[in-house]
Amino acid sequence: MTFSMKRALAIFQKDYKDLSRNLFVSSTLIMPLFFAVFYSRIGDGGVDITYFVINITFSLVAIFVQCALIAEEKEKNTLRGLMLSPASTLDILLGKSALTFVTTMILIVASSFLMDYAPKNLAVIALALIVSTFFYIGIGTMFGLMTKTVMEASLIVMLPFFFFSFSPMLLPLEDRFAIIGVLEYLPNVLLIDVAHQVEDGANFGAVGLELGLLTAWALAAFVGSVVMYNRKQTD
Repeated sequence: MTFSMKRALAIFQKDYKDLSRNLFVSSTLIMPLFFAVFYSRIGDGGVDITYFVINITFSLVAIFVQCALIAEEKEKNTLRGLMLSPASTLDILLGKSALTFVTTMILIVASSFLMDYAPKNLAVIALALIVSTFFYIGIGTMFGLMTKTVMEASLIVMLPFFFFSFSPMLLPLEDRFAIIGVLEYLPNVLLIDVAHQVEDGANFGAVGLELGLLTAWALAAFVGSVVMYNRKQTD
C-alpha cells in the first residue's frame, strides 16, 4: 500500500467540513467535557473516575465519530467514489482517521485539564493514550463499514460504548465469577492499570507488558479495518 500525504490531507479537509455541518455528530463532542466538568465538581474521584471519562471519550469520539463519518460516506454513496479513486487504502483510512485522532486527543487533554489530572510520568501516559486511540479508531472504522446510515451508526456504537465505558466496574466481582478476569486484558482496563502503576512511580520498563498488549490490540484493530475495507472494496 502506497501513501500520499496530499490525498490523505484532502480527505481530512473533506471530513472536517462534513463534521462541522453535521450537528448531530458534532454535538457528541460536548459530552466528554460535560462529564469532566460534572465529576470535577463532585470532588477528587482519583484515577478511576478520570479514566472513566477518558474511556467515554474514546467511545463517543474515537468510535462514534469515526463510525459516523464512514457511514455518512456510505449514506451519500460517496465512499464507493473514494474506493474507485486513485487514492490507496492507506490514503483513505489514514485520511479519514486523522480528524478523529486529532479531535479525540484534544478532548482527552481538555477533559484531563478540567479534572486536574496530572500524571506523574506524562510520556508513559501519552504513549498509552495514543496507542489506545488507534485501537478505538480501528473499531470505529469497522463499525462504520458495517453500517449504511448515520442513524444506524448511532445505534450500533451503543454496544462498544457501554462495553468499554462500564466493563471495568465489573472487576470487583472477579472473585465470584472467574470469567470476569478476562476483562483485565481489554484495552480500556489495561489503560487504567497503566495509569495506576504510573501514579505509583512506574516507568516504561514497569508497564512494558501492558503497553505491548495495547499495541497488539491497536494492530489487530488496524488489520481488521483494512481487511474489512478491502472486502467492501471488492463488493
